[in-house]
Amino acid sequence: MRPITLPDVPYDATAVRPQWVDLPETVREAIIARLGSPLSAARSAGGGFTRAFAAVLETEAGTSAFVKAAPLSDPTSQWYAREAAITAALPPEVTAARPRWTMTESDWFVLCLEAIDGRIPALPWSQTDLDATLRTWSAAATALAYPAPHLLDIGLPVLPEILRTEMSWWSLIAKRREPMPEPARATIAPQRLPELAKLERALPELAAGDGMAHGDLRVDNVLIDPDGRAWICDWTWPCLGAPWFDTVTLLVSAYASGLDTDSVLRAWGAPDEGVDGALAALSGYWLVRAGDGPSSASPHSRQHQRFSGEQALAWLAERRGWNNTPQKRGWLRR
Repeated sequence: MRPITLPDVPYDATAVRPQWVDLPETVREAIIARLGSPLSAARSAGGGFTRAFAAVLETEAGTSAFVKAAPLSDPTSQWYAREAAITAALPPEVTAARPRWTMTESDWFVLCLEAIDGRIPALPWSQTDLDATLRTWSAAATALAYPAPHLLDIGLPVLPEILRTEMSWWSLIAKRREPMPEPARATIAPQRLPELAKLERALPELAAGDGMAHGDLRVDNVLIDPDGRAWICDWTWPCLGAPWFDTVTLLVSAYASGLDTDSVLRAWGAPDEGVDGALAALSGYWLVRAGDGPSSASPHSRQHQRFSGEQALAWLAERRGWNNTPQKRGWLRR
């Protein structure tokens, strides 16, 4: 078994968020009025990388709800509005929390979702948690293979275009339009840059598809409930494309956990070149982001990006046999 690699900060402790008392009083009063009972507890969500409010609110009447809120001046408020529209339109076969209501109060947008009694899967992944997550995602991907018109009407970007415009960093670096990111300098990336760029360029055509993908399927966007059932959260970035791309994204942390990720992808029918292209594109995207300056979001976002980028690249190197074959040094570190 491969050595297990863990991130510096657990994914259930990455968030830096305002607390309930930090919300404007008028916003708190409006939320309580919609919930219909005074609060007995407010538990801030520990996972995630935005700085917006997100908490499970429990009322004296014994009810609970998951509430997100952000100022209208913050782009996060638009993300929450999009999440509300998408989750309301998901078919019943998709195991995800549905919205109860939304409102705008004192220039804040508020989204109230069903509260899921669950936990983010701990790393290293257990095989039980991973199997539950893959079952839930498989059912969701099947149900979303032909998205209903009301989902399409929301406006879903196309995965190949996202890959070309936002996830082609190795190609830009190979053309000297971007520098090699500092986090990548100690990896195999400088020596394998031409191959990484080639895999990246071939990916968009391989990842095309008519189904709706989640677009951000990570370990911290999953909750495991007390019955062992997995729920998929944060439906903010769906797109149209091949569902196995999301599976690759999810499995990067499972690879770091020492699990057999390649056999999972074979069961999904994922093309080998597509998987390798996805790992190339993901590693470039994450390592470039990890090399940016301090984040305006959670201070732990950069370590998440570095960890994910390094693991995606290590998995790709194992699949391609790059760790076992000598390679002349061509593109030198700057």
